[in-house]
Amino acid sequence: MSSNLETRTLMDDLCGFTSEKPALFDLGHPLVNRVAECFVKAAGIGAVQAVSREAYFTAVEGGGLDSSGGSNLTTDVAGGSKSQRFPDLRGETNRKSLEAMVKHTGKESLQWGLAAGVFSGLTYGLKEARGTHDWKNSAVAGAITGIALALTSEDSSHEQVVQCAITGAAISTAANLLTGIF
Repeated sequence: MSSNLETRTLMDDLCGFTSEKPALFDLGHPLVNRVAECFVKAAGIGAVQAVSREAYFTAVEGGGLDSSGGSNLTTDVAGGSKSQRFPDLRGETNRKSLEAMVKHTGKESLQWGLAAGVFSGLTYGLKEARGTHDWKNSAVAGAITGIALALTSEDSSHEQVVQCAITGAAISTAANLLTGIF
């Protein structure tokens, strides 16, 4: 009388677009379902990552350490002031700090979700259009995803967009080629 709940693992819940597993969403089309599911999963991961990173920087700052393990906080060369990852996170009140953290966490979640949704949707669409899933699909999807991520940053330059496109294409192509090896 063992149920499926007893044998399921976290990886079973997070991985796979297998036919046996029902999707989180049923929005009427496999492409839309896949994009929505990837967006939600990656956005959650992005939120956890942003909050944990801020907790780390808060703990390091509270302990009087810099991120390299030294005994002094990092200082800005020009002004001698403490440099912080999110300067407005230390508001005048706890409420302002919380609002700033929620804002930054939301932005990072959106970026992670955007990247996952765009990449997943493009790989699915290219597979359907070309009839095969190979490194070329991964390279194109990675490049377009890199461009989308670069354009979401606050000060994106032409060089940054090109660099993110090349990086996205290289990482996704390498991941696709290494899938069969490991």
